[in-house]
Amino acid sequence: MKEQYDFKEIEAKWQQYWEKQNIYQVPDYSDRPKYYCLEMFPYPSGKLHMGHVRNYSIGDVVARFKNMQGYHVLHPMGWDAFGLPAENAAIKNGIPPATWTWDNIAHMRSQLKQLGLSYDWQREVATCHPEYYKWGQWLFLQLYKRGLCYKKHARVNWCPDCATVLANEQVVEGGCERCGATVEQRELDQWFFRITDYAQRLLDDLKLLEGWPDKVKIMQENWIGRSEGAELTFKVEGSDDEITVFTTRPDTVYGVTYMVLAAEHPLVAKLSAGKPQEAQVAEFVNRVGKLTELARTSNEKEGVFIGAYCINPFNGDKVPILAANYVLYHYGTGAVMGVPAHDERDFEFARKYNLPIKPVIKPVNGEELVAENMTEAYTGPGVMVNSGPFDGTPNQQGIKKVIEYAEQKGIGRGLVNFRLRDWLISRQRYWGTPIPIMYCDKCGVVPVPEDQLPVLLPTDVAFKPTGESPLKGDPEFVHTTCPQCGGPAQRETDTMDTFVDSSWYYLRYTSPRDTEQAWDKQKANHWMSVDQYIGGVEHAILHLLYSRFFTKVFYDLGLVDVQEPFKNLLTQGMVLKDGAKMSKSKGNVVSPEEIVDRYGADTARLFILFAAPPERDLEWSDRGVEGSHRFLNRVWRLVYSVKDEVAAAPAIDPKANFVGVHKEMRRLTHYAIKKVTEDVSGRFNFNTAISTIMELVNGIYTYRDKVAAVERNSSVLAEAINSMIILLAPFAPHISEELWAATGHKESVHKQPWLVYDPAALVEDEVEIVVQINGKVRDRMNIPAGLSAAEMQQVVLAKDSVQQLISGKQVVKIIPVPGKLINIVVK
Repeated sequence: MKEQYDFKEIEAKWQQYWEKQNIYQVPDYSDRPKYYCLEMFPYPSGKLHMGHVRNYSIGDVVARFKNMQGYHVLHPMGWDAFGLPAENAAIKNGIPPATWTWDNIAHMRSQLKQLGLSYDWQREVATCHPEYYKWGQWLFLQLYKRGLCYKKHARVNWCPDCATVLANEQVVEGGCERCGATVEQRELDQWFFRITDYAQRLLDDLKLLEGWPDKVKIMQENWIGRSEGAELTFKVEGSDDEITVFTTRPDTVYGVTYMVLAAEHPLVAKLSAGKPQEAQVAEFVNRVGKLTELARTSNEKEGVFIGAYCINPFNGDKVPILAANYVLYHYGTGAVMGVPAHDERDFEFARKYNLPIKPVIKPVNGEELVAENMTEAYTGPGVMVNSGPFDGTPNQQGIKKVIEYAEQKGIGRGLVNFRLRDWLISRQRYWGTPIPIMYCDKCGVVPVPEDQLPVLLPTDVAFKPTGESPLKGDPEFVHTTCPQCGGPAQRETDTMDTFVDSSWYYLRYTSPRDTEQAWDKQKANHWMSVDQYIGGVEHAILHLLYSRFFTKVFYDLGLVDVQEPFKNLLTQGMVLKDGAKMSKSKGNVVSPEEIVDRYGADTARLFILFAAPPERDLEWSDRGVEGSHRFLNRVWRLVYSVKDEVAAAPAIDPKANFVGVHKEMRRLTHYAIKKVTEDVSGRFNFNTAISTIMELVNGIYTYRDKVAAVERNSSVLAEAINSMIILLAPFAPHISEELWAATGHKESVHKQPWLVYDPAALVEDEVEIVVQINGKVRDRMNIPAGLSAAEMQQVVLAKDSVQQLISGKQVVKIIPVPGKLINIVVK
């Protein structure tokens, strides 16, 4: 062992040892209680960034801590390996996506190992491997058989730069989530998963997720968007056509003064045909059709009268029908009833186009509203007026009564509606899981037989971003034989959204080498649910919602016994530099490789865990990194200076009567054990846990320097040093391993049981209290610990320093707080 802390030599040494000894390989079963710790797996871009380091360091501390606590810990790692970046690299550099991806995986795997992360690499998976996506195709077929997978012609989001379809969730402020390009609208045949069938369960079961951040549950709740109301039917004047609307305010139906249809609603063209408005309507529809959904709903509201009317079935009113930009055909019914007196958007639209306004709700204890005098819509509670048989009904009661009336008359029904839409999974790209479907002129849509899986991606494909899947240009892939009639058939050339791959990978880890099934149910039931899931809040809607949906489907299929995939969720904050997220364009990127090379993995881990609580954003600090490195060197020098004494020390006798500095050293040791355990266990306050370890190191230095070697209690010192190394081990695994060996231990520090503090060691002989005079701090003093309020008052008043403070004054009142302070009120 060298006196100088040589992190490069030490880290390489122990990484090789751990790998050779398979120290982190976990068997499928154990007598110990299970604990499944999982960080969201990365896309193999080629290089780790500091966000990765933070995410995986957090997970590693949890996994190591739980393992030392006696749990049977599953801590796997893999690669979310399909996706556009690999395909774009192929287009740009002429490199096959598979080559680019597997090279990146190899490099990033070595980076993760350099960080000393305790992964069971025997369970590694990559979604681009045929033995993985084979089972993704199998799962697709199970959803297809259950009616949860279908194809339809749909208006979709199209990224012109990526040349592929995007799900609604992948459009951010009108742009592509990945490249930022302005998203367009296209009409295409697309495959969907029927996630809407699970909308209510996805919403109801949020209450089961007690270990999830409230903000994430609220985001999912809002995205699912449950609303209760009524579906009402309006007949088109002079026609057999009907317009159905969904409204959460059926109590305002008597105030409908116009009807709005989505520009692409089939009735718009039909009802305007042959009318004077036909050309104007056609121009409007064409212009609006080119806009994204965000542009349509966020821009100024526009509309055009289509030359037709519908009849309000409640009062017989004839109301004009308009086409408008803010109503979307694929949301709800594609039609909205206009009640401008009681809806802000409708009010603004009616004022703009000089449409009637008819108040039908009177404010409680207020005058009836007059349309001409209104400057804004009234959306508060009130009493129904101008509403026929419902006049005088409180509007909240009126909602139910109007629905009952509509159902009796056959003009509507009560309905629950959801904002959530079915999951669009088709992608017109190559580097993804092929959809296992064929098309036969005779048999129609034919699922690929399960014994023919996987449908393999061809290797020789031309990459030209034409807007069509590159697979269409490979005749050997496209042309096949129908398994039902034996005639010619064509394969589906769309691939699956990569979120499909990442929606079940946590299950594959439980039996990653199984060639007979997607996962072994017994093993999956042993490990699931994931006890602690860790990743960025940016996945709150997409990945987490899809994974929850898949798990519920698998439960219904009898494939798993759990209905929620992740019991507890930690969403870590971003790593910032100069107040901004790290990015090449900002020139503020800090390379993990450079930090590890200069300071070592333990320093990188320690800083990123110490600088901020895990759920908050972390501001990068070069000084903070240097400070963490200095601390580890300080730990090294401390242990090195007493290692022989520690190695030779007898075990401590907890029943021995320790006094003075020896007792205080034991108190500091056991306080650190208690505090670090509490901070890491459940609360994940890693920053305060590390701060406590630093305080313990300071205390050991004081004990070492204050007490001569011949007078030191070597058992007390050894207990302190050994405890400090064990407490540090989850955070800085390499240096802890080296120092544990240096102090005479044969087995790995990571195999040691977690420490349990001794309550008796925490009892203090003395405590420091504050002395206040009229509420102001005037003195501090040490008094015997454990005194009652009366005893504390007696001891304090006997002190000369206190008598001097109150000399010549009348003591009005004394307020003692045992063990903390005493306030003497004088005048």
